[in-house]
Amino acid sequence: MNATPNIPGSGPASSPLDRLLDAASSLSRIAIRAAGALTLISALYITIDVITRKLLGFSLGGSDELSGYAFAISISWALSFATLQRANIRIDALYQLLPVRLCALLDWLALVGLAVFIAYLTRYASGVAFVSWERDATANTVLATPLWIPQAIWAAGLAWLCVVLALMLLRSSTALISGDVPGVQRVCGMRSIQEEARDEAEAGVRMVKGEE
Repeated sequence: MNATPNIPGSGPASSPLDRLLDAASSLSRIAIRAAGALTLISALYITIDVITRKLLGFSLGGSDELSGYAFAISISWALSFATLQRANIRIDALYQLLPVRLCALLDWLALVGLAVFIAYLTRYASGVAFVSWERDATANTVLATPLWIPQAIWAAGLAWLCVVLALMLLRSSTALISGDVPGVQRVCGMRSIQEEARDEAEAGVRMVKGEE
């Protein structure tokens, strides 16, 4: 895919933080593709399971369990890319009426709040995976899946999100301190209608050209 993420760092004079964000975006793009592939495989497995059960009289088994693991893992690994693309939902009823500098401060505070929440979530998710590994816990199903395996992969996705959020906080903080309001908006601001329209247009062009 040739589209660049909506973060600073695309210019020749980008800072080390910008380059780190670019690298994080590239890795997150790979992660979201893997998450999408996992979701697709899960859907295909469920489809085949239903067909064999209805037409051939036997079941592959474990489709509900495995699809649950796939869904949780896919979500956790997709969150970093969604955050970098500023695709998370935010209420903007009053936001658009406020001064630009105040909006930049609110953008930064929103990122701080998200980072704190994800840090706590990651801490407890990692604790769940560790307890499952320590106790050798298995799923109460026919597959008897060792629970620490899907839980650890799920927690790893959240941990990667913590890394991405830390980079975004560092970059937006330096921009806020230096008075670089556009820089704050590029990292953690709300996406404007113009940005969304431009991205849709670029996606249409890539689709016509047959690019990813």
